[in-house]
Amino acid sequence: MAIQESTPSALEACPTELGPHSHSSQMKHGQSNRIQNINTNNEKVQPLLKLDRISKLYPGVVALDKMQLTIMPGEVHILFGENGAGKSTLISTIAGAHQASSGDMYFAGEKVLLHSVQEARKLGISAVFQEFSLVPQLSIAENLFLGAEPLRAGLLDQTANLTAAKALLSKLGFELDAEQKVAYLSRAEQQMVEIAKAFRTEPKILILDEPTASLTEKESDRLFELVSQLKAKGVGIIYITHRMSEIRRIGDRITIMRDGKYISTLNVKDTSEDALLTLMTGRVIDKVFPKVAFHPTSTALSINNLSTKDNSLKKVSIEVKRGEIVGLAGLIGSGKSELLRACFGLEPLASGSVHFNGEEVTGFSPKQMLDRGFFYNSADRKNEGLAMNRSCRENITLASLTTQRFSLGLFLKRFKELKECKDLAKKLQLQPFNIEREVENFSGGNQQKVLLAKCLTRDVSLYVFDEPTVGVDVGTRTEIYQLIANLCESGAAVVLISSDLPEIIHLSHRAYVMYRGELKAELSGTNINEQMLLNHFFERECTL
Repeated sequence: MAIQESTPSALEACPTELGPHSHSSQMKHGQSNRIQNINTNNEKVQPLLKLDRISKLYPGVVALDKMQLTIMPGEVHILFGENGAGKSTLISTIAGAHQASSGDMYFAGEKVLLHSVQEARKLGISAVFQEFSLVPQLSIAENLFLGAEPLRAGLLDQTANLTAAKALLSKLGFELDAEQKVAYLSRAEQQMVEIAKAFRTEPKILILDEPTASLTEKESDRLFELVSQLKAKGVGIIYITHRMSEIRRIGDRITIMRDGKYISTLNVKDTSEDALLTLMTGRVIDKVFPKVAFHPTSTALSINNLSTKDNSLKKVSIEVKRGEIVGLAGLIGSGKSELLRACFGLEPLASGSVHFNGEEVTGFSPKQMLDRGFFYNSADRKNEGLAMNRSCRENITLASLTTQRFSLGLFLKRFKELKECKDLAKKLQLQPFNIEREVENFSGGNQQKVLLAKCLTRDVSLYVFDEPTVGVDVGTRTEIYQLIANLCESGAAVVLISSDLPEIIHLSHRAYVMYRGELKAELSGTNINEQMLLNHFFERECTL
């Protein structure tokens, strides 16, 4: 069925207060969509988007099972659920990337069937997916207007394209060079480009899938300002996040999913965090962050006056002891990730020294560092951490195939590999439990579990976790935090690099703050709090 044109006036309507709206998964068809949203004139406000019993079937998998969702004009509607609950499949269906197996979708009251992302965009549905869709070889400007390039006399107008890109980035408040190639951007900067793409046109429905996962407080605040502006214009926003602070800050209503099914829709202001977690998981979660017993002993890693050739680090010195978790915090481009990447051999050094377990390892390769018990978990699981088109089993043991654990001369201990992979998948609660399934077919959170499993197949004395909970639900976060705590309490040294301040605050024994490639502060004890961290994030900017 072709797309039916909608009436523009219907899309400009903006509701006032949203009334209570809560449903159980046992309610009969139709009940879950009786929403009485009333404006100041006591007139019913027409939903921008309505999904009625949407199902999506794959061979052997029911990804969506009669899912319900209604989006009103001018609301931020949170989509909440564990990894693998079907959130990504649902928004991909709304955005035209996938087609539902059954069920109906209505846009501004008109039934539509979207065959592509392009059709959805013509309607005014724009999406920022968790997995980026950027072309690394092209510039930011070229990516922003890819497929919609300005023309002059039938030819691409590069000048106009660059001018429009600069204007868009300036309007959004993103400090990016429009001429820079995407290949040279950090993951956080690529995230900003993806967000900018969605704002290229005037969306009527905006889908944001974990948009702040790689952003710091400053960039996140700017995004929230943009969201508020869109709300005021009557835009409906579908927002996926696992961060409770974001839900409270910008959310109006929240729909909980579990195992591809609709569970409930609630007003954000009327529900508690514990209730949401119970609805999401089907079980009670006592606490998110574990209490970690720190027993620092000898120094595992010592970094002295380290500088990189690209000037991303400038004479940085820190140390990490066994039996402690050291947090690294800072804004995008602060150098927090580059510091440990340089130690691991991923960034070229200009000066300084690195000592690991008493041995100078300055300039050593990643393989040499691995062999010595230094394991770095990349923040970019798709491009650096995992071989997406290979199985979970192959990914889990990839970094350990040459060790005695799995190698027998020229042969691989297949039975040993299979047993360990199954044990780790069970320990990390991989869903679905299929270690032969290609990693790209798992949800983002389950891909993260595979990435973490890799470091558990070797003898490691220093674990570096770079943004370990990107795109991970609260239940899985709890499991990852407990894993990190267990590693620390077993006597290992742990470095936690994170843009999520609560992770730094609740898990770190000591914390370092980076600023523009320099070490800004070292904090410990009660000084590791949000105010102190943010003061050091922005202190230099405030004194200008």
